[in-house]
Amino acid sequence: MYAEERQQAMAQLINAERRVSVARLAEDFSVTTETVRRDLSALERRGLVRRVHGGAVPVDALAPTESGLNERDQHNTDAKEGLAAAAIALLPAPGSTILLDAGSTTARLVAALPHDHQLTVVTHSVPLAARLAGNPNIELVLLPGRVRPTTQAAVGADTVAALAEIRVDMSFVGANGLSVEFGLSTPDRDEAATKRALVAAGRRTVALVDSSKLGLESTHRFARLSDVDVLVTDAGIDAVERSELERHGLEVVVA
Repeated sequence: MYAEERQQAMAQLINAERRVSVARLAEDFSVTTETVRRDLSALERRGLVRRVHGGAVPVDALAPTESGLNERDQHNTDAKEGLAAAAIALLPAPGSTILLDAGSTTARLVAALPHDHQLTVVTHSVPLAARLAGNPNIELVLLPGRVRPTTQAAVGADTVAALAEIRVDMSFVGANGLSVEFGLSTPDRDEAATKRALVAAGRRTVALVDSSKLGLESTHRFARLSDVDVLVTDAGIDAVERSELERHGLEVVVA
């Protein structure tokens, strides 16, 4: 097979499967990983794929647009349910204080909270606060700030300032992308600043990130891997990726 034929076949596979590792491409096309990386670089220059750490994704996988909360809630629902259940097992002891990031996965975590587990919950998410407000075992703290319509969460200087004044037992955060090289990221600058403060406020930080976002990089980094203690993801993570994340100090929990 000529190089151009191989590259075209690689591009077709990546667009069909949405995310393919360098190791998988090397095995499928019987070439070295160095050859695969050269092929991916050539495809990226032609605008056919986007390279990410450890592999490649279609060009539209890293689009700068950000889905609204209601739209995101309909995607990967089974994986998010699993992530929420796994996160419940990580909750600190009754009487502790936790921080909850905005997002469709943390919404499922809230829905799964045990009724007899007393907690103080701090959040910047309006929908999460509305769900928690009637729970007699939850002392709810709603953070101030400007509410972004996209995420229905408070962001900005007031939110960041309020987070700088607190310390919690555990922070639960989501991300639009997570890669070894770039860390955890999100498309919006204000959202990133708020997530950065959420991470800094926690004695331990748990990232809830489904496997479709692993290897992806969004515009604004809010945490390096070293800032996070535990990654909760789903069974879509491959063994090589998991090993590399663990090598960088992350405890990986597969839901």
